[in-house]
Amino acid sequence: MSTIPDWITQLDTPYLLIDEAKLKSNISYLKQRVEARGSHLRPHLKTLRTLEAAEYLLSNKDSPATVSTLAEAEAYARAGYTNLLYAVGIAPAKLKRVAALRQQGINLQILLDNMAQVQAVTQFANQFEQDFSVFIEIDSDDHRGGIKPQDPQVVTLAKELGPHFTGLMTHAGGSYACNTATALRAFAEQECNAVRQAEKQLNDAGINSCVTSVGSTPTAHFGEEFSDISEVRAGVYTTFDLVMKNIGVCDFSDIAMSVVTTIIGHNKEKNWLLTDSGWMALSRDRGTASQDNDYAYGQVCKTDGTFLDGLCVNSTSQEHGVIELGDGYHPEDFPVGQQLRILPNHACATAAMHPVYHVLMSDRSHNTWQRIIGW
Repeated sequence: MSTIPDWITQLDTPYLLIDEAKLKSNISYLKQRVEARGSHLRPHLKTLRTLEAAEYLLSNKDSPATVSTLAEAEAYARAGYTNLLYAVGIAPAKLKRVAALRQQGINLQILLDNMAQVQAVTQFANQFEQDFSVFIEIDSDDHRGGIKPQDPQVVTLAKELGPHFTGLMTHAGGSYACNTATALRAFAEQECNAVRQAEKQLNDAGINSCVTSVGSTPTAHFGEEFSDISEVRAGVYTTFDLVMKNIGVCDFSDIAMSVVTTIIGHNKEKNWLLTDSGWMALSRDRGTASQDNDYAYGQVCKTDGTFLDGLCVNSTSQEHGVIELGDGYHPEDFPVGQQLRILPNHACATAAMHPVYHVLMSDRSHNTWQRIIGW
């Protein structure tokens, strides 16, 4: 059992805790892995959404990064970051904000997958003499948005965009349904092949020099060949979570995020612990519910990170959590006032519930990071 610094148990709970040593290890591993396979990493900043975390992920202010909101793009731009991909389909009303950033010298790139979006971009560009950098989204797995790689619309949209067209992007979100290394490797290859097929369509039509962007945390960790892929994106790999553990991308010991909570009572008749962390601290995300191992609202650990086998937060209300004690556990073993740590189902969703993160630095000192909020 490792010792923990006093400050961890002296803060008001619930609070979000980041383990810097694990964060740095996760970041370093994936960067080296992608580069060893011939491509470059474009980290997704959406999980932690802090200026402080960006310093770990990006080697300089021109390093490529991904964001999920324009609020992130604007905050990172103010901090001097200049190479940002807004990886959510563009809403026409947001083009004014995109243009404002590009006019400041920020290479903010946008995403689309239909003619209505293309027409909004080109009309705005013509009216205001504005240039854009646009990726066409390719559907590599029937998971969400995008155009099928063999669909002639890929060429049609690229031609209509003209000088605003930059490249092809896909996100293998369907990889979250995998749970074996073989399946994950196959999914990563499927993802890359989708953009390769779409790129061939463009090349055959005389449209060359296309950037290809792929990625999800599972496929980035299991893809074997990226040498002809311009960039690989991933986001939740920074801290990982229980969904990633179930998929087979990480182990419990790699999860760098937890919520520290306090036991506030017992229901001895039902053998329950009551805590002060409800869904407002843990989020309502139940991402493990459809997986082989369901951790309900989060896996319970001691404050030093020691895994408490068989204990999870079984149910939540707004500010209360319920931990149902199984065989071998008794309420008297968990006195009122004792603190526990909860590993999250989905790190992005849990982090979104906290405006401030408390960081356990590698030297055991305490730091705080401020989350970028809004859209």
